Amino acid sequence: MLKMNGYRLDKTLETHVEAEGLNEEVHGRHPMDDLLRTDRLPHIWCPGCGLGTALTCFLSALRKSDLNLDKVAVVSGIGCTGRVAGYVRLDSFHTTHGRAIPFATGLKLANPELKVVVFSGDGDLVTIGGNHFIHAARRNMDITVICVNNFNYGMTGGQAGATTPIGGITTTSPYGNYEYPFNVSALAKASGAIYVARWTVLHARRLARSMTEALLKPGFTLVEVISPCPTGFGRRHKQRQGLDTLRYYHEHGVIRHGADPHGTDIGLGGALVEGKFVDVDKPTFLEQRARRLEQVLSR
Repeated sequence: MLKMNGYRLDKTLETHVEAEGLNEEVHGRHPMDDLLRTDRLPHIWCPGCGLGTALTCFLSALRKSDLNLDKVAVVSGIGCTGRVAGYVRLDSFHTTHGRAIPFATGLKLANPELKVVVFSGDGDLVTIGGNHFIHAARRNMDITVICVNNFNYGMTGGQAGATTPIGGITTTSPYGNYEYPFNVSALAKASGAIYVARWTVLHARRLARSMTEALLKPGFTLVEVISPCPTGFGRRHKQRQGLDTLRYYHEHGVIRHGADPHGTDIGLGGALVEGKFVDVDKPTFLEQRARRLEQVLSR
């Protein structure tokens, strides 16, 4: 069996490579290899999962941002998305479930020169960690939050979470979810986030552009990433493959920059509103603290 980069190729690809006269081990480098812990690959994500695309967009955004990568830290919680912290070749923390944002907050306060990024899932950030999410936004902590929303707890069995749409079928809602879900983007705006954008992984270039903007903007910035989970969620909604979900995004996606996120709830079969919803400026938590200290000391 032919190998390429240490992995066995399937018979079709092997035949093609042999026809091209390449019947030997090939050791190439991917353009993102310098930003990945390749010793941890192959990844654990299921076929059709959108997390690989979300991670690639993030790495592309890091490059375009021109940030000093020695001063970038990535924090993730538990879940499929939480594995990102272990795959990036940056200072990173894989923390306890629901606690990625408080870890990131402490990291930023201890070393304000760092650019701190929280990269985790909807279950970790707004279900288990919902209280931390709203208070970090309220304080306008200078952190960038990338929330991959696949509407269920994908890693632990496909249970319903705080973002599962009404009628969504999961292992814990076999007859359809009847709890009102959070709208992640609306929650962020209502809590005080100064940058809020939502994109599906189908719109990879727009997603990467939003991530770059979020990385470069001081304050609490959120990019919500709508992503397929064919194993946990899609197969229960006639989307057994990731490509089926991407077709759904193409058919239902509507771009509305500047839309009030409170009118962008996500339901089954309805319009999937995407775009940059919020982009405002206000002092960060550390700036507010410095101003207050100056006022106190000047009395």
